[in-house]
Formats: sequence, structure tokens, C-alpha cells
Amino acid sequence: MGVSNNITAVLNFIAMLSSIPIIASGIWLASNPDNQCITNFRWPIVIIGLLILLVSLAGFVGAYWNKQGLLALYLFSMALLIALLLILLVFAFVVTKPDGSYDVPGRGYKEYTLDRFSSWLRNHVTGSGSWRKIRPCLAASDVCINLARNYITPDQFLNSHLSPLQSGCCKPPTACGYNFVSPILWTNPVNPMADPDCNLWNNDQNQLCYNCNTCKAGLLGNLRKEWRKANIILIVAVVVLICVYIIACSAFKNAQTEDLFDRYKQGWV
Repeated sequence: MGVSNNITAVLNFIAMLSSIPIIASGIWLASNPDNQCITNFRWPIVIIGLLILLVSLAGFVGAYWNKQGLLALYLFSMALLIALLLILLVFAFVVTKPDGSYDVPGRGYKEYTLDRFSSWLRNHVTGSGSWRKIRPCLAASDVCINLARNYITPDQFLNSHLSPLQSGCCKPPTACGYNFVSPILWTNPVNPMADPDCNLWNNDQNQLCYNCNTCKAGLLGNLRKEWRKANIILIVAVVVLICVYIIACSAFKNAQTEDLFDRYKQGWV
């Protein structure tokens, strides 16, 4: 096992370690209540992370046992995976750049409007066909029930920092002027014509504001917040993988040179 192959083996071990935060961030995203209701968004990062782990393992084996064909396959596959991860990162940044939140005077939480988010997210996540499947999933979760457990008085609730999903789905829009009874029970709106969602609010625990545009906007707000956090981890992992890949390419070329030199020496012995 030459020096270059030693270096490549170490680099692949680093790449394997780099795949762990990628997989962990994907699992974290998939475990959140909102992502559990959106099947298409749950596993892409986990799958890419697992593929990076497997390819790095193949590269480690190829370097350790000096399998040049396996190392070449590793370099080709890793290039594709890094490119795929970069595309995913850029795409995630673009579609999550618009922020649909706005401040509500006298409230600790923000509210969200659907038309301020990217059109791609609106079409693929909150379109009528998708929402028919997402809505009952959200209603079956404990996102709103937890509010009633954690906040009792109006002051506690109105000064709380709700998640976008809680703000959009678990209460009516503030502009409607509903009176607080509990975090998920509101009565007698003062201005029911202020927003179309005012008339969609329902105190039934299976209804609440799950049919509201504010709930759809809250879901997009949650996705945006979570993907922005995950992107930080992914950026660090991609930078490490690119550095590892560049050094691995150089080590692979040096390993081929070492093999040719060894063969040349053996020919003269």
C-alpha cells in the first residue's frame, strides 16, 4: 500500500465521517411533524448521505487494497454525488429565499401570507391535490394540541413565540378580531370580513384553521425555517467533501505514477 493510497484511505475515512451530519440533518428534517406529512420532502438528503457513505467506503477499500478500478469508480461516483448535493443546496436556497412572515403589533409571534412564498413551494406543497393529503395528516398531529397544554392565559399565548405552523394552523388570523378562550378556542370575531380565512376558522379540533391559506403559509414557513438550518450543516459538509475530493484526485494520480515507477524498476531488476 503506497503513500498515495494511504492518503486516499484517510481521505475516504474523512468523507465517511462527513456523511454522518448529512444523514443526521436528513433524519432531523424527516422527523419534524410538517415533513412527516410531505412524503416527497422527507428522504432526499438521507438518501444522498447514505450514498456518500457507501461510495466513501468503496473508496477506502479500493485505496487500502490498491484496487485502481474501484478507486476510479469512487472518484466518478463521488463527483456525481457532490454535484447532486450542490444542486440540491442551490435549489433549496432559491425556493426558500422568499419569507412570507410579517410582524403582528402586540404579539410575540409572526403571521404568514401564502403569496409571499416562492411559487414553486406553493404549487408543489400547497396545491389542491397535495393539500388534500397534507391537511388530515396535520390535523392528526399534536402540533395544535400542545399549545393548549403549554399556554393557559391570554398574555402567555399572545406573547409566545409560536412556530409558523402553530401560528398559521392553530388559531385564526389576528385581523379577524376573535376573542381568546384558549389557544385553540376562539369566539365572536370583531371583523370577520378582514380576511377570507376568518370564516374558515372552526373550533372543532379536527378543523381549526387547517383549511386556511394561513395554515398553508405556516407550513411553508416551517419548511423554510427547517431547511435553512439544515443547509448550514450541508454547506460545511459539501466544503469538506470538495476538499477531500480534490486531494483524493491528486493522490489517485500519484498512486498511478507510483505503480508505473514500481513496474519500471521491476523491469530492470
